[in-house]
Amino acid sequence: MTPNYTLSGRYRIVRSLGEGGMANVYLAHDLILDRDVAVKLLRLDLRDDPKTIKRFQREALATTELVHPHIVSLYDIGEENGMQYLVMEYVKGMDLKNYIKENFPIPLQQVIDIMEQILSAVATAHAHNIIHRDLKPQNILIDEQGNAKITDFGIAVALSEHSMTQTNTILGSVHYLSPEQARGSMATKQSDIYSLGIILYEMLTGSVPFKGETAVSIALKHFQNAIPSVRDFDADIPQALENVVLCATAKDPRDRYATVEDMASDLLTTLSSTRVGEKRFVPDDVGNDETKIMPSAEIQAAIKANQDGKTQVMPRKTAAEADQVQPKPAPAQPKEPAEEPVRPTRSWSKRHPLRRRLLIIGTIILLLVAAIVIGLELSRPQSTTVPRVTGLSQAAATKVLAKRNLSVGEVKRVKSNQVATGQVVKTTPGTKTKVSEHARINLTISSGAKKMNFGNYVNESYRDVRQTLKSAGFTVRERFSTSDVATGQIISQDVAAGSSVLPTTTTVTFTVSAGSRYVALKDLTGESQADITDYAQSNGLNVNFKRGYSSEQKAGYSYDQTPDGGADVRAGSTITVTMSRGSQPETAATPTNFYVKLTLPYKALTPTTTQANDVKIYLQDDNHVLGTLYRDLAIMHDTRISLPFELTGKTKGRYRIVRNGVTISEKFNVTSQDATN
Repeated sequence: MTPNYTLSGRYRIVRSLGEGGMANVYLAHDLILDRDVAVKLLRLDLRDDPKTIKRFQREALATTELVHPHIVSLYDIGEENGMQYLVMEYVKGMDLKNYIKENFPIPLQQVIDIMEQILSAVATAHAHNIIHRDLKPQNILIDEQGNAKITDFGIAVALSEHSMTQTNTILGSVHYLSPEQARGSMATKQSDIYSLGIILYEMLTGSVPFKGETAVSIALKHFQNAIPSVRDFDADIPQALENVVLCATAKDPRDRYATVEDMASDLLTTLSSTRVGEKRFVPDDVGNDETKIMPSAEIQAAIKANQDGKTQVMPRKTAAEADQVQPKPAPAQPKEPAEEPVRPTRSWSKRHPLRRRLLIIGTIILLLVAAIVIGLELSRPQSTTVPRVTGLSQAAATKVLAKRNLSVGEVKRVKSNQVATGQVVKTTPGTKTKVSEHARINLTISSGAKKMNFGNYVNESYRDVRQTLKSAGFTVRERFSTSDVATGQIISQDVAAGSSVLPTTTTVTFTVSAGSRYVALKDLTGESQADITDYAQSNGLNVNFKRGYSSEQKAGYSYDQTPDGGADVRAGSTITVTMSRGSQPETAATPTNFYVKLTLPYKALTPTTTQANDVKIYLQDDNHVLGTLYRDLAIMHDTRISLPFELTGKTKGRYRIVRNGVTISEKFNVTSQDATN
């Protein structure tokens, strides 16, 4: 599909987003609704394959049943010139696999937040009796705001259809395949839970637990080998968090979490002080006398090496094939020895005494030479390679080195803005260097971020400054303002030039010129938060998000805005958009309203001057979104404030306090128990 080709007269192809085994995905622009979308187009070489078409249609059917903010939405289904396509929500960002590679190690709280989003989406699918069957990081997208969205329900199946889907294949990616699927059994909800446990393992360690040269060898490990300990990788991971991985990936499905909701509720408390000292999870020995059908050479011939994470198809033996036992050949009967005539004999040694002596001496010499060679070989130092321990704690790095018969040598500490405190920055010799066994490897450990003097970026290009500061570890935000200076030029900054700050804890907000033009505001109702944010940024508008119930708009999409669409607004103006939380349940719990009181500490920028501190407050509850500025204050002294929260049911609140660009206070999982009088 070439750029600018317009599909069905509506979806103009922009560029390719990726290729898969079943379909190719393109970025396209919806000419009617004026928004970017993702078009999933069945590959031309598969459009005559009825099985592939059925799978493609199954994905459309499964996705239309699922409406959830963390599941990619399906907008349209169509066919043109024999080409079947799906039009889906475009998620600007990357998949979780690449996100792990670029951001590892990921803070534990962020790991839990991402997993909570994934679990809530899978819970919705399971509530509709839909099993995904191919959960893996490549099928989970992370947008630019850090929100997770599950995609690719191409091999999802409804529980009611199990009797109709008993084929001789198992679908799924081998690195995340449950033991029962690897043996050829039908996937269940517990199979999805197993895959979720492997995904959590990868987010904590940066890699999958089982690797191998072929998909068969990996599949065998899933039901033969124990899951490696994440605490062996990093001893700082709480036992409670490792227990979630162990429970989700238990070999017997009956030992796993009963539901995804159970896994989510357990995960949310893993960092709580009340679970310190928790014992390691050990599954119950429920016993299982079921005869297991092991993968055969037939399976090995059918499976390709699974190094790229693509979905594999694994043949499964039928019961009839499994029952066929090859008869063993009857043991050969021993033959009666034939009688030979008795002949007189003489000892060879008596007939050849000299030869016997030479043979003994030669044998002794050969044994001595062999012993010397073996001794020299054994005394020679064995070589190994230095493993990668960057990003690990010192304790975890020591364990990894010990597995290669290496030990820790000199340990020194340096400041680092890229590696968290207490983690390995580099080794000497470096990773993959060949060394002798029992060699000592020097470690360089991060002692924390290094402060730097913040520059004066006024009148510079926001796009260039943003890229420079983000690569240094800063969090960069923008607000637009009407101005006569060039569009995109920085007007002001909330972090004082020359101030000494830590990049990893500093959020800087730039006021950027939006020019002096007017913008014809479009109707934003029915749009996702990501699409609205993109529209606002491209038009120099600020956007304030709120949340509320709507019986006319599905959750995750806007249903109201101020000003209304069609109005002319000046660039740099702020628009308010209300996002739907879905229909209000008839038996909805009464929301809890409470206040959390905080003291905002004042900090003098220099000992001799008094200057106001710029304080920005971000809040999330039933009515507010964390990414939207809640209050912007200028304080000259310690100031007491009250943050209002409205939370329904088990919803948790959040807040973040930023002073002069530096985050000074942040709290997750705010509940009414945090209320202060």
